[in-house]
Amino acid sequence: MSHAINKPVFSLKEFSGAMGDFGTLIPLAAGYIVVCGLDPAALLISIGIISITTGLVFRLPVPIEPMKVLAVVAIAQAWTPSMVYASGFAMGLIWIVFAASGLIELIARYTPQPVIRGIQAALGIMLAIQAFKMLSSWWLLGLAALVIATLLRNNRFAPGILIILLLGLGVSVYQGLSLEGFSPGFALPPLTVFNPGDIWPVMLLAGFAQVPLTATNAVISTVSVMKTYWPEAEIRPKKLAMSIGITNLTLPFIGGMPICHGAGGLVAKHFFGARTGGANVTIGLVELFCGLFLASAVALIFTDFPKAIIGAMLFLIGFELISFVKDVKRGPDLAPLVLTIVVSVLTNMAYGFIAGFTFYYLMHSLDKRFSRE
Repeated sequence: MSHAINKPVFSLKEFSGAMGDFGTLIPLAAGYIVVCGLDPAALLISIGIISITTGLVFRLPVPIEPMKVLAVVAIAQAWTPSMVYASGFAMGLIWIVFAASGLIELIARYTPQPVIRGIQAALGIMLAIQAFKMLSSWWLLGLAALVIATLLRNNRFAPGILIILLLGLGVSVYQGLSLEGFSPGFALPPLTVFNPGDIWPVMLLAGFAQVPLTATNAVISTVSVMKTYWPEAEIRPKKLAMSIGITNLTLPFIGGMPICHGAGGLVAKHFFGARTGGANVTIGLVELFCGLFLASAVALIFTDFPKAIIGAMLFLIGFELISFVKDVKRGPDLAPLVLTIVVSVLTNMAYGFIAGFTFYYLMHSLDKRFSRE
């Protein structure tokens, strides 16, 4: 399963793997565009810039995905663009502090492996639940996508993810997707600003709830997955946290949404073939081109893309995340693992992390006390 870190590779396999985390990116980006009113060109260009940068800096297919708590709340409550940008700016400040102070390194150092694996498995279960809901919109199409993606997963000439995305596009056209009136042309979006007065309200609405999820999934769990796939990688939590901080301080001024990295996105990219930073660079160039020339068309495609296809992608990613629990030893580590999963799924990952973390150290403290006696 492990791979050496090489120079960026530019191939069809890397390109198809880069699209592995579109299952979460497409619906949330579409929501930001359609409901919150973010400019599609600016959103695509900002994602493209960050994708290329992370690919070159990390030399790994580091995922770029929306901060999920912020995205879900923003779309559900129809936030204004100013509120979205303000939330991203606040996240940037928070994560630069976490990285510069060393706080994220401290949290990562004392987080036990069964708790990390529990967070990953909980995310996998939640993705699988969401996948079933999406698959139920068209079971036959979704099951066909699952079979194609699995059988052609490692095909160099017809990668499964690329085939099912083309299938989804074909279905959208068959069902009446119309690009009538669209004419490609160069469009450079303006710089954006936000009202500083929006920062505190959006932090209360969703920002503070986003912080523990980012710490556990986007930083600690992502580093854990990196070590699984690339054992020789010297990627520390501080570097990922700083990346998230700098990125989110920049994006509000170029029309971007709050983003993070994530274990699920990394697993997705790896599952569908991405192995180097070339995956990020290639997909980033495509996103830049679409943002500059095809933004309105991409927004329409995002909105009408078949949910069953996205559901198939999410299910495969979820299953892969759940499989990481095999690394946890049976015995004393099993209880905190299960507790983390159950509490995370029933409430949220922050509570799951606290429950598993506390139980692990309480259990080990009692074990040491009894062993002395």
